[in-house]
Amino acid sequence: MFIIDNYILAVFLCIITMFCWGSWANTQKLASKKWGFPLFYWDYTLGVILLSLVFGLTLGSNGISGQAFLPNLGNASINAIFYAFLGGVVFNIANLLLVAAIDIAGMAIAFPIGIGIALVLGVVVNYIASPVGDPMFLFIGVGLVTLAIIVDALAYKRISKGAATTKGIAISLAAGILMGFFYRFVAVSMSLDFSNPTEGLLTPYTAVFIFSIGIFISNFLFNTFFMYKPISGEKVAYKDYFKLGTPKLHFIGILGGVIWCLGFILNMIAAGEAGFAISYGLGQGATMVAAIWGIFIWKEFKDSPKGTNYLIGLMFFLFFVGLSLIIMAKNV
Repeated sequence: MFIIDNYILAVFLCIITMFCWGSWANTQKLASKKWGFPLFYWDYTLGVILLSLVFGLTLGSNGISGQAFLPNLGNASINAIFYAFLGGVVFNIANLLLVAAIDIAGMAIAFPIGIGIALVLGVVVNYIASPVGDPMFLFIGVGLVTLAIIVDALAYKRISKGAATTKGIAISLAAGILMGFFYRFVAVSMSLDFSNPTEGLLTPYTAVFIFSIGIFISNFLFNTFFMYKPISGEKVAYKDYFKLGTPKLHFIGILGGVIWCLGFILNMIAAGEAGFAISYGLGQGATMVAAIWGIFIWKEFKDSPKGTNYLIGLMFFLFFVGLSLIIMAKNV
């Protein structure tokens, strides 16, 4: 299977993750307003599972290093399968809440709060379990990213009023707390040595595939709830998926899942060299990418009062310095 043994390349893969995780939600924006996010999300989950299978059967099955995808899947222990599957379940409910928050409050607030909290929790949890990197650089970097999140929330508060914003923030908080733990469950299922996997443990490709199965199966519980008891928008039914869906809408949803899954697979591959805490922390720099989309493309700050641009500039500066320190944590 394809693995890497170079930290610079690992950082590069994490940067790709950052852009994938910070950009996939644009596909939800591109979907029709009549195509509610629960319907969009079914196609999203299909995109995740399809790409994880394609990567497993290609990059995960070729080469002389490690164990091929299908043999590794066949040799996986029940314990490893359970944790990778559980990671998918936890991620699914967190991501559904995040998508709902985006629908209510916009990308510029939902991503910084939800994914920002997930970044802090995820880095702490993964570093405690697998302490790779200098803790001073790593946690100062995380601290600066936390400040960037606070500054972004203050900037958004200047242009947001009403219950919708409060509701969006509350949902973002819940999504972030759950999102902070899903990565650890997947990491527990994986062997730390990708070249010679520990018996019963998973390679990155197998772990992501089982993770995607967890998303898909749990979707019948969680997403069904959001369909019939929506946090925002109108109630939808399963028949609406076939009645209202067009090839274009289905393609957009699947594309969203493919973009996110590409980032996750590359992040898992990078974790073998960078460590889980650093790899996850860099990937969740997606917050900054999402804010760029929300600010410059979707114009969510176009009516902001004077002084807001200074807060936005400070936010980007703190993100940049914080992410730089996270990268440096492995080299010091």
